[in-house]
Amino acid sequence: MTTFRTLDLAVEFYRTTQKVKVPAHLRDQLDRAASSVPLNLSEGNAKFSFKDKARIYQIAYGSFRECQTILRISGISDNDVDAMTKHLGSSLYRLIDSVQAKAPKNSF
Repeated sequence: MTTFRTLDLAVEFYRTTQKVKVPAHLRDQLDRAASSVPLNLSEGNAKFSFKDKARIYQIAYGSFRECQTILRISGISDNDVDAMTKHLGSSLYRLIDSVQAKAPKNSF
C-alpha cells in the first residue's frame, strides 16, 4: 500500500487508545470503535468508486467520533491524546471532503 497518512494516524490513534484507562463498561466499545477507524480506511481505500470510498470513510469518521465521546465521558484529557485526536479528526474530514469532491454530482 502506498503512503496513506490518515491510515497511519488512525493506527497510531488505535495504539494510543489501548494505553488509555477507561471504565470497564466502555473498554470494549472503545476497542471496537478505535479498531474500526483504520480498518474502514483500509477497506475504503480498496474501493474503486469515489461514492463507495466516501461512504466507508464516513463510517470510519463515525467510529472516530464515537471514540472521542468515550474519551470525553471517561474524562480523558491528555495533551498528547488531544493533539492526536484533533489531527486525526481533521485528516479524516479533509479525506472525506476530497473524495466527495471527485465523485460525480448527485451521487450522494
